[in-house]
Amino acid sequence: MSTLLDVKNLSTHFNTSAGTIKAVNDVSFKLREGETLGLVGESGCGKSVTALSIMRLVPSPPGRIVSGDVIFQDQNLLKISEEEMQNVRGRDIGMIFQEPMTSLNPVLSIGRQLREPLELHLGMTKQQSLSRSSELLELVGIPDPATRLKTFPHQTSGGQRQRIMIAMALSCEPKLLIADEATTALDVTIQAQILEIIKELTDRLGTSVIIITHNLGVVARYADSVNVMYAGKLRESGSLDQVYKQPKHPYTVGLLNSVPTLDLDADIRLQPIRGEIPNLTDLPKGCAFIDRCDYAEQKCQESEPELEEVEDAHFGACWEHQRVNKNLLGITP
Repeated sequence: MSTLLDVKNLSTHFNTSAGTIKAVNDVSFKLREGETLGLVGESGCGKSVTALSIMRLVPSPPGRIVSGDVIFQDQNLLKISEEEMQNVRGRDIGMIFQEPMTSLNPVLSIGRQLREPLELHLGMTKQQSLSRSSELLELVGIPDPATRLKTFPHQTSGGQRQRIMIAMALSCEPKLLIADEATTALDVTIQAQILEIIKELTDRLGTSVIIITHNLGVVARYADSVNVMYAGKLRESGSLDQVYKQPKHPYTVGLLNSVPTLDLDADIRLQPIRGEIPNLTDLPKGCAFIDRCDYAEQKCQESEPELEEVEDAHFGACWEHQRVNKNLLGITP
């Protein structure tokens, strides 16, 4: 499969009164056509800012993309004009935002918001876009779509709003879908339904997907490859089996050991990661994970390890990568 998206040395900073926050710091990764990539990490690690940077939706001020390239279908999205970028958003790249209530316009009907990308990007007439909007709502499991098109966001439930966001993101059959914590605010049963809808529709359309989440169970079920992010940088990258079965960074081990699973013995306790994410305006000299790490050595205090290939197509950023999976509880996809 050929490469659809190639992110190279992407850095996005936020200038605040407390200092410069390096929310995304020299991040590089590739996404192949038809591939589903899981981007995981705790809140505040830079996952959502990475997605917003790809879409060029970082609020400025205070945010600014300071360096890097985002190559999508042989064009650099960071170099094209805003008008050209508007043609990419919605048409070639769709995005499901974290909170649909703040992403949908409260004063426009559901139908008007669904019709807009169809008329703008595909040149449909009003009647054509209405018909297609009704089909889209039916595809994502919303009953009586003709009536629902006339309603407003506040008249729908959280699960319905998320389904509407999915319909909108996939309306123009984009090549890439970015799902940013698409199920965080939903209950467990609705989460499963939403994720299955995303998988079914993207499989049907051959769409590549970036799933941004802190839920490793979601990644284990739906992703082909995994990027682990911490303090604005990628700390591990590889296939699903590589990252889950042979992790090469202590942060990955900590995330995996924090997940409850039914196949663990009753006497085995979960091992939560101690401490908190460091202040991004005042990172330590060496490894950013050092204060929370059980494997730290003197070298970790002196210099920060770079992301490098430690096995075939498996990358890690840890001086002690050969030791870090010894305490893995045995959680597998």
